[in-house]
Amino acid sequence: MQSMANTGLAGPLDGVKVLDFSVMISGPLAAMMLADQGAEVIKVESPGLGDIMRFLGTNKGGMTGIFANNNRGKRSIVVDLKQSAGTELVRQLVEGADVLIQNFRPGAMDRLGLGYDDVKAINPDLIYTSISGYGQDGPYSTRRVYDNVIQAASGLASVQGDPATGEPALYRTLICDKTTAYTAAQAITAALFARATGRAAGQHIELAMLDTAIAFMWPDSAMDAALLDDDVMRAPTIAANYAITRLADGFAAASPVTDSEFRGMCAALAVPEVADDPRFADVMSRMANAGAMVELLIDAALACTIDDFTTRSVEHDVPASKITSLEEVHDDPQVVHNAVFVERDHPLAGRVREPRPAARLSATPQRMSDHAPAFGQHSDDIVAEIGLDAAALREAGVIF
Repeated sequence: MQSMANTGLAGPLDGVKVLDFSVMISGPLAAMMLADQGAEVIKVESPGLGDIMRFLGTNKGGMTGIFANNNRGKRSIVVDLKQSAGTELVRQLVEGADVLIQNFRPGAMDRLGLGYDDVKAINPDLIYTSISGYGQDGPYSTRRVYDNVIQAASGLASVQGDPATGEPALYRTLICDKTTAYTAAQAITAALFARATGRAAGQHIELAMLDTAIAFMWPDSAMDAALLDDDVMRAPTIAANYAITRLADGFAAASPVTDSEFRGMCAALAVPEVADDPRFADVMSRMANAGAMVELLIDAALACTIDDFTTRSVEHDVPASKITSLEEVHDDPQVVHNAVFVERDHPLAGRVREPRPAARLSATPQRMSDHAPAFGQHSDDIVAEIGLDAAALREAGVIF
């Protein structure tokens, strides 16, 4: 695997200081993206478990894969916020920060004396980001949620429903957590831009996972639900027709939409004569005779190998790909060419494989920031940087 070279150029968020109080994924992933873009990120954790992601799933040397995947580029400080000295320490960190990210249930930070109004009085230029499940107020605001709960509440699980039975299904990836993280990172950079151009000082960003999931789903999944008049001509959504193509020795996905793509698909499956059938002459005809068409193509696919289908789909310009597993995706020729993955040695977890930041900026490049930190790895350094006595605070049980 190719390594990500250090170009010596500053990232787009060089000089930005972030305090990350968040746990799980929705906040930590957002903060990690800011770190990859050059921001200095301090992860503030509580004594005991800290971020529960440190303990879930595959691990080595006390470092889990999921924690490493969402927390690189950060420094970790462990502070007891139940002590007034701990709260005062964090207030001093707030004075020099540009961004604060938290994803606790509404009211939790206020009870610690670290709500938006509290810290705004200390640093009016702070971009304070509050991520929640349902919102900061309202009938569901105090409910505990995880990704699958928001998939259910937002309609995403219904979109995944089985076309034959209507039974809903869940995405087997934490899609609501991750889309919320991406939305948070974009909102933070927008707020930083507004501050830099003098249109605002600091401000409070409120972001609900529910709102994010609906906004993420709506552009295509709601193409039918968006139009409300009684005389609307209804049609299935684009993705409603998504299906896996079962081949002789594996699986693929293909989308033959245009007439030429359909003709190419038939050729790729070694049944070019199907494209000459008048029942399938154009898009409308194929829709009207979909049952017969699908039956013919299913039979053809079952007699076709992955290698043959892949070769012929390229030859005939069919939008198609074999189904690639996570275990093999890093060896895919295009993935290798794009240098998507970086392999390096983590001081605790050993050899790790990580995707580089996806966007490439020519003048202010993103970076593969430093490894995810151990619990409290930087506590002493961080407090020393603001002029406090690390040994005394550690002795008093304020930091760990």
